[in-house]
Amino acid sequence: MIVIFEDKDLKELIETGSNRKYKDIARDKVLITKLIRTYNVFIHSLNIKEVATNSYLHYEKLKHTYTGLSSVRPFGNQRIERLLFIEDEDKITVKLLEIDKTHYGNKK
Repeated sequence: MIVIFEDKDLKELIETGSNRKYKDIARDKVLITKLIRTYNVFIHSLNIKEVATNSYLHYEKLKHTYTGLSSVRPFGNQRIERLLFIEDEDKITVKLLEIDKTHYGNKK
C-alpha cells in the first residue's frame, strides 16, 4: 500500500524516531515503536481490508466531526492515542494526518 504523509514532521517522527514538532511524543519510545509497527502494517498491506484484519489496531471509519476519516489505535484499548487518516480504496493510498490524544473526551 502506498502511504502519503500530509504532515512531513509526522513522517520524520515515524521514520527517524525524533522530530522537533513532536518532541514530547518522540520521548515516548513505546509509542514510537507502536507507530512504526502500524506504519509497517500499512505499507505491507495490499488494501485497507488487510489493515482491518489486524484486530489489535482497532481500525474504524469515523463519523460526525471526523466524517471521511478512519483511525487505528496503535495501543489498542490500553491508551488513548489514535492515528487518523484518509483511506482511498481505488488507489490504495493512505494519507496520515495526525496523532489525536483527545479521543472520547480524554484530555492528557
